[in-house]
Amino acid sequence: MTLTPRAVLVHRRTELQELLERHGTRGQAAFFLETRGRQIDDVTARHQAVEAATAAAASAVPAAWRRGLVERADLPRFLFAPDDIIVAVGQDGLVANIAKYLGGQIVIGINPEPARNPGVLVPHPPNAAAALLATAAGPRSGDHVERRTMVEAVTDDGQRLTALNEIYIGQASHQTARYTLTLPDGRAEPQASSGLIVSTGTGATGWCRSAWLERKSTLILPTPEEQRLSWFVREAWPSPATGAALTEGDLASGQSLSVITESGQLVLFGDGIETDAIPLTWGQAASVRLAPQTLRLLR
Repeated sequence: MTLTPRAVLVHRRTELQELLERHGTRGQAAFFLETRGRQIDDVTARHQAVEAATAAAASAVPAAWRRGLVERADLPRFLFAPDDIIVAVGQDGLVANIAKYLGGQIVIGINPEPARNPGVLVPHPPNAAAALLATAAGPRSGDHVERRTMVEAVTDDGQRLTALNEIYIGQASHQTARYTLTLPDGRAEPQASSGLIVSTGTGATGWCRSAWLERKSTLILPTPEEQRLSWFVREAWPSPATGAALTEGDLASGQSLSVITESGQLVLFGDGIETDAIPLTWGQAASVRLAPQTLRLLR
C-alpha cells in the first residue's frame, strides 16, 4: 500500500519565545527590552505573525496526509523520509539550515514577515500553502522546482559537511590561519590569512559578495542554479614563508580545492553555523567541491 505524502513543517523559536525562556516572565522580558530602548509589543507582533503563518501552513495540509513538526534546533536529530515535502516557515536562513539535512526532497518556503524578510528562499505567503502543497505532490512538480547548487567539504578522515551558501575554513576566532592551498590545476601555495570562503550562487549575494566587492574582483559570481563555485581567500598575508598570489577563482564540476592545515587547529563550517563545525588538526586535509545534491525549492 502506498503511503500518503508527509508534510514536515520546520520553524524556529521566535525572539519572544527566546526572551521568555531566558527571563522567565513577560514582565521581566519587557523590562529587559525597555532598558535597551525596545518595546515588547514589537516582539510580540512578530511572534504572532510567525505563529499565524505556521498555523496557516499546518491547516493547509490535507487531512489525509501524514504530518511532522520540527524546530530548527532539532534538525540534526530529525529523520527526513525520501518522499517528504518540507514546509519552511521563517526567514531565508531557515531554508539554508534545512538544506544540509535533505536528499532531494522538495522545499516550500513560507515568509511570515514580508516587510522584514527578503524572501529569496521563502518567497511565498502563508495563504498560498494549500496550492503549493498540491503542486509539490503532483505529477509535474519538477516543472516548478528550482535546483540550487550546494557545496561540500570532505576531510581526509571521511567527515563530510554540505552547505547551501558557503563553506568557511579558518581559525574559529577568525585570526590568522596557516595552511597550504592547492588548486585543481596543481598549483599550490602556503598561506597565512583570515580564512577561505567557497561559495555557491546562493551565497554569492552574502559573505562571498562582500569579499568580491572589497577587492574589486573581476570574477563573474555564479548564479543559484549554476554548477560552479567561487572562492576567495580573506586577507592573505605575504611573508618569506607564505604567499598571496592564489586568492580567488572558480570551481567547476569535477574540480576541488584542497587545504592542508598548518596551524594548531582550524575549523570548517557551512552557512555561518559555527556550532556545527568540523575541527581540522595539524596536517589534516580537506577538499571542497560541488555537492552531488541540490536544494529543490518550489517556485
